[in-house]
Amino acid sequence: MTTTVSKVRPFLWYENDVEEAVRLYTSLIPDSRVDGVWTLPAESPSGPPESVKVVEFTLGGAQFQAMQAGQMDNFNHAVSFVVTCDDQAEIDRLWEALGKGGAYEACGWLKDKYGVSWQIVPKQLFDMMKDKDRVRAGRVAKAMLNMVKLEIAPLKDAYEGSKAA
Repeated sequence: MTTTVSKVRPFLWYENDVEEAVRLYTSLIPDSRVDGVWTLPAESPSGPPESVKVVEFTLGGAQFQAMQAGQMDNFNHAVSFVVTCDDQAEIDRLWEALGKGGAYEACGWLKDKYGVSWQIVPKQLFDMMKDKDRVRAGRVAKAMLNMVKLEIAPLKDAYEGSKAA
C-alpha cells in the first residue's frame, strides 16, 4: 500500500509512552488521527528488533511521525507547537488537557507531561499583534506578557484601549 507523505513533517523522539502521547494529542485537536503504528524490524542502537516503535499521525491536518526509542535529547523550547483556538472555551479545554501532569508557563506556553512545548493561542492574537497601529499592538503584547494562560477578553480590552493593560 502506498501512502501519500508530506515532503516536510515534524518527527518527535520519545523515550517512552509514544502511543499514549499521540492518542492524547489526536483526541484533543480536530482533524487528527493515528495513521499507523509499526516497529523497526532490525536491531538498532536503541535496542533489539521490534523494540523501536514508530507512530504516524495527523494532527490538525498536518502529518507527523513520532518514535519511541529510549533516551535521547530532551524536548525543549527551541521547538513548540502553536495551536490557534477559536474561542476561550477551546483555549481552556486544551490548556487543561495538555498541561495536566506537565507545567504551565508564561504567555500561553505549557509543557505537557511528555516534555513537549505547546503554545495555546487565540486566533485573534495574531491580527492584533500585527496591527499597523503599533500602540494598539503594544498594549496587546504587554497584556499577553503578563498572562500565563491567554485570556481573550483582556487581550481585546487591551487592543481597544478600554482598560489599562
